[in-house]
Amino acid sequence: MTRIEGSVVLVTGGSRGIGRALVEALYGRGAKKVYATARDPRAVTHPDAVPLALEVSDLASVAAAAELAQDVTVLINNAGASVNANFLDSPVDDVRREFETNFYGPLLVTRAFVPVIERNGGGHILNVHSVLSWIGLAGSYSASKAAFWSQTNSLRLDLKPRGIDVTGLHVGYVDTDMTAGIDALKSTPDGVAAQALDGIESGAFEVLADDLSRQVKAGLAAGVEVLYPQLTA
Repeated sequence: MTRIEGSVVLVTGGSRGIGRALVEALYGRGAKKVYATARDPRAVTHPDAVPLALEVSDLASVAAAAELAQDVTVLINNAGASVNANFLDSPVDDVRREFETNFYGPLLVTRAFVPVIERNGGGHILNVHSVLSWIGLAGSYSASKAAFWSQTNSLRLDLKPRGIDVTGLHVGYVDTDMTAGIDALKSTPDGVAAQALDGIESGAFEVLADDLSRQVKAGLAAGVEVLYPQLTA
């Protein structure tokens, strides 16, 4: 299991929302150093964080970040996009753009940092998913998060023998810019961050951060008609 205290962590998308809350919580638990990435590192506001420019879908940007952050022991793949392209009507390029950020982006970052974490004696990867990994209500976003969930499950098997544990974090509505226009019960970013770090330190395979995520995950075993009651209405 991985202790946060004394660890060196890289958080993608660390300038706002859940990412910013994770950076704050990591320092609160005694992390030695936290790299907070953003397309524009000037957006990182935490006074102790190390701002790092990163575009997760750009291989050269990922390689440059990995070269600069050679002391990382914990990687948090939090950066994501919410395009929500409709499969029938939206441009296919919009679907591809969502997958480039939400699936290929964390894959590129993980591939770059696994050797770093391994050289530093092993550690942990946390991948930030969504309740929409399990239910197809948001077009390309749901599909990209479902694919990312599958990637996490495969990586967990691949990385365990290499001394790297993998946790998947699933969240429903969180009170961030992304959900500003949604009228629903929302978790706080701080509360989600605390549960995520608890999951890292306990070695949890998955963290279901709210009742909605727990409900939908349980529904997977109940069948399609339970997850999608509109099909039988």
